[in-house]
Amino acid sequence: MVGFPLLLIPLAIYNIIAFLMREVSFAAPLVTVPLPSGTGWPVTLSDVLLTLGILLLLCEVIKGARPGAKYLTDHLLSLLVLCGAGAEFALLPQFGSSTFFLLTLLALVDFLSGIALRARRGTQVVSATAVPGRGSRKPAAVPEPPFDPEPAPAETAPLDRPEPKLVHPEIAPATPSPEIASPRLQPGDGSAPSQDAPPR
Repeated sequence: MVGFPLLLIPLAIYNIIAFLMREVSFAAPLVTVPLPSGTGWPVTLSDVLLTLGILLLLCEVIKGARPGAKYLTDHLLSLLVLCGAGAEFALLPQFGSSTFFLLTLLALVDFLSGIALRARRGTQVVSATAVPGRGSRKPAAVPEPPFDPEPAPAETAPLDRPEPKLVHPEIAPATPSPEIASPRLQPGDGSAPSQDAPPR
């Protein structure tokens, strides 16, 4: 269904009517549709074929725009349909009508829209492959500013209190022991106490 040219359907219907149903007129109204204005709108076979061709052209454009479509096959088949319709319009007398001309014009629009969609998709693919190439480079490393913390405010020591000085006990200066006025306790020269001292 992907490679089938949908505009071949109204062209084939026109060929069937032109070759096999010569008594059918394309200008004869098939049905008359009453409008709210009170006018009757006569719908002919030409109107039906042209409406069908426009809707199928829309389907062809949507089909050609989707990803993964068979572009080459669609282009070739659309070109074949366009060439066949143009040859019938120019060479065969039963196809020389405005209806068939408009159907041929729809085939031309189908072919050109397929080329335009293919060209646009090609530019999108090129840009999509070029963007990752640029984006794959690592950005230059921005040097970080050196960390320079603010110095803490110095605490001022009170001036009225001197700092204590540590003195090692081994090097502390020796002080003489105090003398206590008490007999027989003080160090002496080893002599006995005097006899005039009253006994205790």
